[in-house]
Amino acid sequence: MAKKFPSNQIPNIIMVGAIWGLAEAALGLGLQKCASLASGSIMTAAALFFIAVTWVLTGHALGLFIAVVLVSLMKMFDAFLLSLPLRHGAIANPIFAFWTEALAFLVIVLVLKETFTHKKAGRVVLGGLSALAAVSLFPLAKFATGIPACVYPGTNYPLSIYYAPLAISLSLFTVPLGFWIGQKIAATQARQEALGRMKASRFLASPAALIVCLLIMALIRLAG
Repeated sequence: MAKKFPSNQIPNIIMVGAIWGLAEAALGLGLQKCASLASGSIMTAAALFFIAVTWVLTGHALGLFIAVVLVSLMKMFDAFLLSLPLRHGAIANPIFAFWTEALAFLVIVLVLKETFTHKKAGRVVLGGLSALAAVSLFPLAKFATGIPACVYPGTNYPLSIYYAPLAISLSLFTVPLGFWIGQKIAATQARQEALGRMKASRFLASPAALIVCLLIMALIRLAG
């Protein structure tokens, strides 16, 4: 029997997606000097962290879909701030990466089964395999967006493949960390609901967090 989507987690998904979108913009800015090198691999590990948090909160593909839609829309907002077309390599290909990362995670977590991912070692394996699948899928961006994936200077190797060991190594830590953070959020929410506290405020906090993240993104770009 398919697991029912926990609609009470939608506010949390919005907050996670908003922070993910902000982190994508901020990390991209901070790594601007190495954007042609390892930055994509670092962002892959970061994306898998937020995907893992979302999975723990919902345990449902729809939760990942909502989070990825939100971060994709925030990337489009970033394109507006940067005066870039949506089919620019700095916009379209990262959005493609969000979807491949979520797909990779979902496929691997379903293959490993829930009982295995309950173990710390299982989550480490999930992180490594998800990153491996995601970086392997990314060169297909050319067929989805029409924009070829960047290659390492002087070679024909896509950066995602060249720096795959880095993405995999980081994801061995970021995915288990995402599980831990997701469990903390879920436990806190369960305690609040048991006490009948903050039900209304939680639904107000998520759109407020999204607005704040969008404003911070705008300030980052204006300052840059």
